[in-house]
Amino acid sequence: MAPAKLAALTLCLLGILFWQHDSSQVAHWSYSGEAGPEHWGELSRENSACKAGHEQSPIDIQTAERGSPQPIQFDYQPSPLNIVNNGHSIQVNYSPGSKISVGGTDYEVVQFHFHQPSEEEVQGRRYDMVMHIVHKDNEGHLAVVAVLMNTGRENAALQQVWNHLPASPGDQYEIGDISVNLSSLLPGPKGYYTFDGSLTTPPCTEGVRWFVLKTPVQLSGAQLAAFSRLYPDTARPIQPTNGRKIEEH
Repeated sequence: MAPAKLAALTLCLLGILFWQHDSSQVAHWSYSGEAGPEHWGELSRENSACKAGHEQSPIDIQTAERGSPQPIQFDYQPSPLNIVNNGHSIQVNYSPGSKISVGGTDYEVVQFHFHQPSEEEVQGRRYDMVMHIVHKDNEGHLAVVAVLMNTGRENAALQQVWNHLPASPGDQYEIGDISVNLSSLLPGPKGYYTFDGSLTTPPCTEGVRWFVLKTPVQLSGAQLAAFSRLYPDTARPIQPTNGRKIEEH
Protein backbone atom coordinates (compact mmCIF):
# COMPACT_ATOMS: atom_id res chain seq x y z
CA MET A 1 0.00 0.00 0.00
CA ALA A 2 1.33 3.45 -0.93
CA PRO A 3 2.47 5.57 2.06
CA ALA A 4 -0.06 8.35 1.34
CA LYS A 5 -2.92 5.87 1.13
CA LEU A 6 -1.79 4.13 4.31
CA ALA A 7 -1.63 7.46 6.16
CA ALA A 8 -5.14 8.40 5.02
CA LEU A 9 -6.47 4.99 6.06
CA THR A 10 -4.83 5.31 9.49
CA LEU A 11 -6.47 8.70 10.05
CA CYS A 12 -9.80 7.28 8.91
CA LEU A 13 -9.57 4.49 11.47
CA LEU A 14 -8.58 6.97 14.15
CA GLY A 15 -11.69 8.92 13.24
CA ILE A 16 -13.85 5.85 13.83
CA LEU A 17 -12.20 5.22 17.18
CA PHE A 18 -12.73 8.82 18.22
CA TRP A 19 -16.39 8.62 17.28
CA GLN A 20 -16.69 5.49 19.38
CA HIS A 21 -14.93 6.76 22.48
CA ASP A 22 -13.99 10.35 23.26
CA SER A 23 -10.36 10.52 24.36
CA SER A 24 -8.19 12.94 26.26
CA GLN A 25 -5.49 12.21 23.68
CA VAL A 26 -7.52 14.00 21.00
CA ALA A 27 -7.22 17.79 20.85
CA HIS A 28 -10.28 19.37 22.47
CA TRP A 29 -12.80 20.67 19.96
CA SER A 30 -16.35 21.96 20.10
CA TYR A 31 -19.07 23.44 17.94
CA SER A 32 -18.53 27.01 19.12
CA GLY A 33 -15.91 29.39 20.49
CA GLU A 34 -12.15 29.12 20.24
CA ALA A 35 -12.31 25.36 19.57
CA GLY A 36 -15.22 25.68 17.13
CA PRO A 37 -15.36 24.53 13.48
CA GLU A 38 -13.56 27.56 12.04
CA HIS A 39 -10.57 26.66 14.23
CA TRP A 40 -10.54 22.85 13.96
CA GLY A 41 -7.72 22.84 11.44
CA GLU A 42 -5.52 24.83 13.81
CA LEU A 43 -6.04 22.70 16.92
CA SER A 44 -3.57 19.97 15.93
CA ARG A 45 -1.53 18.77 12.97
CA GLU A 46 -3.81 15.74 12.63
CA ASN A 47 -6.73 18.10 11.89
CA SER A 48 -5.10 19.73 8.86
CA ALA A 49 -7.77 18.39 6.48
CA CYS A 50 -10.40 20.43 8.36
CA LYS A 51 -8.76 23.53 6.90
CA ALA A 52 -6.89 22.36 3.80
CA GLY A 53 -9.14 19.57 2.50
CA HIS A 54 -10.95 19.88 -0.83
CA GLU A 55 -13.66 17.22 -0.33
CA GLN A 56 -15.02 18.18 3.07
CA SER A 57 -18.44 17.36 4.53
CA PRO A 58 -21.19 18.35 5.00
CA ILE A 59 -22.33 19.95 1.75
CA ASP A 60 -25.45 21.57 0.34
CA ILE A 61 -26.79 19.22 -2.36
CA GLN A 62 -27.91 21.70 -5.01
CA THR A 63 -27.57 19.71 -8.24
CA ALA A 64 -27.00 16.03 -8.90
CA GLU A 65 -26.42 13.89 -11.96
CA ARG A 66 -28.74 10.96 -12.52
CA GLY A 67 -26.66 7.82 -12.01
CA SER A 68 -27.29 4.33 -13.36
CA PRO A 69 -29.51 2.28 -11.03
CA GLN A 70 -27.44 1.06 -8.08
CA PRO A 71 -29.66 0.40 -5.06
CA ILE A 72 -28.22 0.12 -1.58
CA GLN A 73 -28.81 -3.39 -0.26
CA PHE A 74 -29.49 -3.07 3.47
CA ASP A 75 -28.82 -6.10 5.66
CA TYR A 76 -29.27 -4.77 9.19
CA GLN A 77 -29.71 -7.17 12.10
CA PRO A 78 -30.77 -6.40 15.70
CA SER A 79 -27.98 -5.33 18.07
CA PRO A 80 -27.91 -5.14 21.88
CA LEU A 81 -28.20 -1.52 22.95
CA ASN A 82 -24.76 -0.04 23.66
CA ILE A 83 -25.27 3.71 23.97
CA VAL A 84 -22.74 6.37 24.91
CA ASN A 85 -22.66 10.12 25.43
CA ASN A 86 -19.30 10.81 23.76
CA GLY A 87 -19.16 14.49 24.68
CA HIS A 88 -20.33 15.68 21.28
CA SER A 89 -23.37 13.54 20.48
CA ILE A 90 -25.33 10.44 21.43
CA GLN A 91 -23.88 7.37 19.78
CA VAL A 92 -24.95 3.74 19.58
CA ASN A 93 -22.18 1.19 19.00
CA TYR A 94 -23.42 -1.68 16.84
CA SER A 95 -22.52 -5.34 17.16
CA PRO A 96 -20.90 -7.09 14.14
CA GLY A 97 -22.99 -8.77 11.48
CA SER A 98 -24.94 -5.91 9.86
CA LYS A 99 -23.98 -4.35 6.55
CA ILE A 100 -24.89 -2.53 3.37
CA SER A 101 -23.84 -3.60 -0.11
CA VAL A 102 -23.37 -1.08 -2.92
CA GLY A 103 -21.88 -1.79 -6.33
CA GLY A 104 -20.36 -5.05 -5.16
CA THR A 105 -18.74 -3.62 -2.01
CA ASP A 106 -19.86 -4.59 1.49
CA TYR A 107 -19.64 -2.12 4.38
CA GLU A 108 -20.26 -3.33 7.93
CA VAL A 109 -22.05 -1.12 10.45
CA VAL A 110 -19.78 0.29 13.18
CA GLN A 111 -22.04 2.79 14.96
CA PHE A 112 -24.67 5.46 14.47
CA HIS A 113 -25.02 8.91 16.00
CA PHE A 114 -27.03 12.11 15.63
CA HIS A 115 -26.60 15.78 14.71
CA GLN A 116 -29.08 18.55 15.41
CA PRO A 117 -29.89 20.25 13.09
CA SER A 118 -28.97 18.11 10.09
CA GLU A 119 -25.47 18.73 8.81
CA GLU A 120 -26.42 18.11 5.18
CA GLU A 121 -28.57 20.56 3.25
CA VAL A 122 -30.69 19.75 0.21
CA GLN A 123 -31.45 22.75 -2.00
CA GLY A 124 -30.42 25.03 0.85
CA ARG A 125 -32.72 23.33 3.35
CA ARG A 126 -31.51 21.91 6.65
CA TYR A 127 -33.64 19.30 8.41
CA ASP A 128 -34.37 19.17 12.14
CA MET A 129 -31.93 16.32 12.78
CA VAL A 130 -29.90 13.68 10.97
CA MET A 131 -28.75 10.20 11.90
CA HIS A 132 -25.36 9.15 10.53
CA ILE A 133 -24.83 5.39 10.21
CA VAL A 134 -21.09 4.75 9.99
CA HIS A 135 -19.83 1.69 8.09
CA LYS A 136 -16.44 0.38 7.00
CA ASP A 137 -15.33 -2.17 4.41
CA ASN A 138 -12.74 -4.89 4.97
CA GLU A 139 -9.94 -2.46 4.07
CA GLY A 140 -11.13 0.19 6.53
CA HIS A 141 -12.70 2.57 4.02
CA LEU A 142 -15.68 4.41 5.46
CA ALA A 143 -19.22 4.82 4.14
CA VAL A 144 -21.88 6.86 5.93
CA VAL A 145 -25.62 6.60 5.35
CA ALA A 146 -27.37 9.82 6.37
CA VAL A 147 -31.03 9.60 7.40
CA LEU A 148 -32.66 13.04 7.48
CA MET A 149 -35.27 13.65 10.19
CA ASN A 150 -38.16 16.13 10.46
CA THR A 151 -40.45 16.96 13.34
CA GLY A 152 -43.82 15.20 13.15
CA ARG A 153 -45.18 12.08 14.79
CA GLU A 154 -43.32 10.15 17.45
CA ASN A 155 -40.76 7.67 16.18
CA ALA A 156 -41.29 4.45 18.12
CA ALA A 157 -37.99 2.87 17.04
CA LEU A 158 -36.07 5.99 18.02
CA GLN A 159 -37.82 6.06 21.38
CA GLN A 160 -36.22 2.71 22.24
CA VAL A 161 -32.90 4.55 22.10
CA TRP A 162 -34.17 7.77 23.68
CA ASN A 163 -35.46 5.87 26.74
CA HIS A 164 -31.83 5.36 27.73
CA LEU A 165 -30.13 8.64 26.80
CA PRO A 166 -26.91 9.04 28.84
CA ALA A 167 -27.09 12.50 30.40
CA SER A 168 -23.41 13.26 30.96
CA PRO A 169 -20.33 13.05 28.72
CA GLY A 170 -18.61 9.71 29.21
CA ASP A 171 -21.74 7.92 30.40
CA GLN A 172 -22.28 4.60 28.63
CA TYR A 173 -24.98 1.98 29.04
CA GLU A 174 -24.80 -1.59 27.76
CA ILE A 175 -28.25 -3.14 28.01
CA GLY A 176 -28.17 -6.70 26.76
CA ASP A 177 -31.89 -7.40 27.06
CA ILE A 178 -32.83 -4.42 24.87
CA SER A 179 -32.01 -4.51 21.18
CA VAL A 180 -32.16 -1.91 18.43
CA ASN A 181 -32.60 -2.66 14.74
CA LEU A 182 -31.43 0.00 12.31
CA SER A 183 -33.88 -1.28 9.69
CA SER A 184 -36.72 0.22 11.73
CA LEU A 185 -35.04 3.64 11.65
CA LEU A 186 -34.87 3.83 7.85
CA PRO A 187 -37.46 5.44 5.55
CA GLY A 188 -39.50 3.30 3.17
CA PRO A 189 -38.10 4.66 -0.13
CA LYS A 190 -34.33 4.21 -0.31
CA GLY A 191 -33.40 6.64 -3.09
CA TYR A 192 -30.24 8.56 -2.30
CA TYR A 193 -27.59 11.11 -3.23
CA THR A 194 -23.97 9.99 -3.20
CA PHE A 195 -20.63 11.80 -3.27
CA ASP A 196 -17.11 11.66 -1.86
CA GLY A 197 -16.58 13.57 1.36
CA SER A 198 -15.02 13.48 4.79
CA LEU A 199 -15.66 12.94 8.46
CA THR A 200 -17.71 15.90 9.72
CA THR A 201 -15.76 16.04 12.99
CA PRO A 202 -11.99 16.29 13.60
CA PRO A 203 -9.75 15.02 12.09
CA CYS A 204 -12.05 15.66 9.06
CA THR A 205 -10.39 12.79 7.16
CA GLU A 206 -11.36 12.60 3.48
CA GLY A 207 -12.05 9.48 1.45
CA VAL A 208 -15.46 8.85 3.04
CA ARG A 209 -18.25 7.67 0.74
CA TRP A 210 -21.55 9.40 1.56
CA PHE A 211 -25.10 8.18 0.91
CA VAL A 212 -27.79 10.72 1.85
CA LEU A 213 -31.25 9.13 1.73
CA LYS A 214 -33.69 11.47 -0.03
CA THR A 215 -36.76 10.58 2.03
CA PRO A 216 -36.75 11.86 5.63
CA VAL A 217 -38.21 10.07 8.64
CA GLN A 218 -40.14 11.73 11.45
CA LEU A 219 -39.57 12.26 15.14
CA SER A 220 -41.75 14.10 17.61
CA GLY A 221 -41.13 17.56 18.97
CA ALA A 222 -40.62 16.00 22.40
CA GLN A 223 -37.98 13.62 21.01
CA LEU A 224 -36.16 16.49 19.32
CA ALA A 225 -36.31 18.51 22.55
CA ALA A 226 -34.87 15.61 24.56
CA PHE A 227 -31.78 15.56 22.34
CA SER A 228 -31.56 19.37 22.23
CA ARG A 229 -31.35 19.53 26.02
CA LEU A 230 -28.08 17.60 25.72
CA TYR A 231 -26.72 18.93 22.42
CA PRO A 232 -28.60 21.91 20.97
CA ASP A 233 -26.28 22.58 17.99
CA THR A 234 -24.03 19.84 16.69
CA ALA A 235 -23.82 20.63 12.98
CA ARG A 236 -20.60 21.58 11.21
CA PRO A 237 -21.13 24.48 8.77
CA ILE A 238 -21.64 23.68 5.09
CA GLN A 239 -18.36 23.13 3.20
CA PRO A 240 -17.53 24.07 -0.41
CA THR A 241 -18.46 21.47 -2.99
CA ASN A 242 -15.40 22.37 -5.09
CA GLY A 243 -16.89 20.90 -8.23
CA ARG A 244 -17.11 17.35 -6.90
CA LYS A 245 -19.51 14.93 -8.56
CA ILE A 246 -22.86 14.31 -6.88
CA GLU A 247 -25.04 11.49 -8.17
CA GLU A 248 -28.74 10.82 -7.59
CA HIS A 249 -30.07 7.27 -7.49
